[in-house]
Amino acid sequence: MTVDDENEGGAPEPPTYPTPHHEVDHTAEPSDDPLAIRLEQLILGADRRYTPFQAARTAGVSMELASRFWRAMGFADIGQAKALTEADVLALRRLAGLVEAGLLSEPMAVQVARSTGQTTARLAEWQIDSFLEGLTEPPEPGMTRTEMTYPLVELLLPELEEFLIYVWRRQLAAATGRVVQAADDDEMVDRRLAVGFADLVGFTRLTRRLEEEELGELVEAFETTCADLVAAHGGRLIKTLGDEVLYAADDAGTAAEIALRLIETLSHDETMPALRVGIAFGTVTTRMGDVFGTTVNLASRLTSIAPKDAVLVDGALAEELSRTREAPVSETEAAEEAVRAEKEGRQAATYRFALQPMWQRPVRGLGVVEPWLLTRRPT
Repeated sequence: MTVDDENEGGAPEPPTYPTPHHEVDHTAEPSDDPLAIRLEQLILGADRRYTPFQAARTAGVSMELASRFWRAMGFADIGQAKALTEADVLALRRLAGLVEAGLLSEPMAVQVARSTGQTTARLAEWQIDSFLEGLTEPPEPGMTRTEMTYPLVELLLPELEEFLIYVWRRQLAAATGRVVQAADDDEMVDRRLAVGFADLVGFTRLTRRLEEEELGELVEAFETTCADLVAAHGGRLIKTLGDEVLYAADDAGTAAEIALRLIETLSHDETMPALRVGIAFGTVTTRMGDVFGTTVNLASRLTSIAPKDAVLVDGALAEELSRTREAPVSETEAAEEAVRAEKEGRQAATYRFALQPMWQRPVRGLGVVEPWLLTRRPT
């Protein structure tokens, strides 16, 4: 079928639209590389059959809405090449059906497409760049890496797919649990959280001194250590930025414990630069798995002024730790209370953390703040 046939009566050729072939140029004819075609068919589970116009029409979706969904998912433009499958049509029907049924608004459906596309694109890139390269290096005797790729993908695809669904369901259950426990509807979007940044000191200088492979290994070790510690102690890793990680926790004590664990763990690793952490507590806006707002900005600023291998927190987090009796309001009062308790033969109050007020200072964009130095209280 020609483009003119599709538009009836020789109407102008429609504009180019994006498709699910991420970063692949199909603006002319699809690739005729036999292995590339076989791999695509294996992964997608179907042959190329539709142009974007045909896929939208078959799904009963306007070309405009289909284009919005595809762009949100991060798919490249292919003009009017036949590069879409039945699965692409079904995906359009499902998203449009959720909108028609009133379960999602159109902007929300686009957000779903965008968040899913961004997350899975990064996952797919990592799996190809790291996982498959590792398995095909060196290649089997008599076989090139390219020839090894097909049987490996054939073996791994169903297992990775099942594992992805398992992890997604687990994460969805945890996120849903947090939402239903929110105090009210407003708290579901604008919540009070503790937000922490952890930043490697002198990373820019390291990039000039280390080889690319060494730098990649350092960043991977840093991100892995941070992700494991954040998860193990009840926080949520929001994102990693190479030399920096952003995490959040529902309560101040959890965020403080994670920060000190990061410092304690990484300071014992001779391959790692010094670390500094900043934490702020307050209202945070959550969107598509990320966090925004003044609290996040303050945590970032505290990180930039924190001493090496130290944690700075804002006044709100210090106050929250005192309120929950995880840190004393005053070290002097705590010492006096310990003396009284000893004289009276009773157990003195115990605290997890110690807080030391630092000099007030202006912070760009946020005015004057009074940071507190967070340390672990001796047992």
